[in-house]
Amino acid sequence: MNPYLDIIIRSVSVYLFMIIALRIFGKKELSQLNTADVILILLISNSVQNAMVGSNTSLLGGIVAAFALFIINIIFKKTMLHSKFIKEMLQDKPEILIHNGKIEFKTIAHLGITNDELQEAMREHGVEYYKQVKLAMFEIDGSISIISGDKNLRQTHHKRKIHKTLGTLNS
Repeated sequence: MNPYLDIIIRSVSVYLFMIIALRIFGKKELSQLNTADVILILLISNSVQNAMVGSNTSLLGGIVAAFALFIINIIFKKTMLHSKFIKEMLQDKPEILIHNGKIEFKTIAHLGITNDELQEAMREHGVEYYKQVKLAMFEIDGSISIISGDKNLRQTHHKRKIHKTLGTLNS
């Protein structure tokens, strides 16, 4: 077999495995990375590297593996745009966490969201009490969006940003 075709097959196989693993372990892991999650991602990338390129440590072998990953990613994104079945199979739907000030405890427990995490998201959105929340949604990307207010509804959507230590110190 052509060694580069072998790299492509291995890389696509690892990509498919990671898609399935993320689907099984949940979307919460994507948006709220803590130190242990970052370490896990680094270790996974290191552990699957040899599975993708085998004994080929050449520059071309690495480029072929990266190229295969980019191509399969584009194919998956386009397939999800055109196939409702594939999209539903690979991507979760948004879930209601709070509706009209009432917490959906079953949903929160199922998603593994702690009370502290929910309160933190509310504070990030400028909301103090659950009763102020008209709708809190756990989005497909793992973020929490909140609509609050009485007469004048206010929607906020917050994604955590990683602050560069040197950039914030020098600013």
